[in-house]
Amino acid sequence: MPVEFSDTDGGDARGASAKAPPPAPRVRAHRGYGGNRVLLAAAPARTAALPADGTADTEAGGPLLKVVTTRHPWRWVAAAGIAVLLAMAASALITNPAWEWEVVGEYLFAPSVLRAVVFTLELTALGIVFGFLLGTVLALMRLSGNPLLNSVAWGYIALFRSVPLILQLLFWYNLALLYPRISFGVPFGPAFFDIGTMDLIGPVTAAALGLALHQAAYAAEIVRAGLLSVDRGQREAAAALGIPRTRQLFRIVLPQAMRSIVPIAGNEIIGLIKGTSVVYIMALPELFYQVQVIYNRNGRVIALLLVATIWYLVMTSVMSVAQHYVERYYGRGRG
Repeated sequence: MPVEFSDTDGGDARGASAKAPPPAPRVRAHRGYGGNRVLLAAAPARTAALPADGTADTEAGGPLLKVVTTRHPWRWVAAAGIAVLLAMAASALITNPAWEWEVVGEYLFAPSVLRAVVFTLELTALGIVFGFLLGTVLALMRLSGNPLLNSVAWGYIALFRSVPLILQLLFWYNLALLYPRISFGVPFGPAFFDIGTMDLIGPVTAAALGLALHQAAYAAEIVRAGLLSVDRGQREAAAALGIPRTRQLFRIVLPQAMRSIVPIAGNEIIGLIKGTSVVYIMALPELFYQVQVIYNRNGRVIALLLVATIWYLVMTSVMSVAQHYVERYYGRGRG
């Protein structure tokens, strides 16, 4: 219903006041995630694009808009503090002659060190391949409805996760003290032939066996967790379509489970690269043992330890990059 005002004093003012729109509220806007926040003074009408100076006129001739950037002084304080610490660390590494960088450069690509790096990678590959193969079998046993298979897998995992790796390596290295000869034949029956344990299980075999059996206990839980992460309805739907159980596992369940398996498995591989240093107790020429041999001969302890550190850093960095691409491959269908 229209409102009319008389021509008395103040009528026009009251009418203009009644027809004027209420002032718009102040608006707080965000420019991207983690970016600077801006506070815009509200205008009664739509505004044009902001020019470079941060102000703009409204179409209706309203007040100018002023962009006010939120200040983050503590970010700059924290960044300055970290920059100072990094500069101090770099100065300590460069200016202190005790690091002996010239010796590091001399031995970094020495033939004996390079052979030790290759041997370290070989031990890692053996431990990971056979460890995850056995771990997958143990994971399937843990998920089995057979109580005997389930119990055996559970006992294996509990045992090998409880005993330190160095003790397991020493046990396999000294297996000949328990069983001088190993026989092959019918169980609890006649033996067809036997062989000396020292001839069958040498130091390299004992190291690979110890690493693989130790890694299998952890791999079993990683694979089991990945399989359980796949919705049960996937298996039920595949069974309803008559797909064999083996095909269900390798074509339906396992590709989806890899999204959960790969990140943790990547961490285990990186950990095993460093864990191979434990086999130095068996006098095998892996990286850590080799640098020990060199610095015991020339006395350059810090420089040779830096050589080992650099090579471990290179190997783990390459594995981290490979893990990133494998994760992206298996996660490409997500979302």
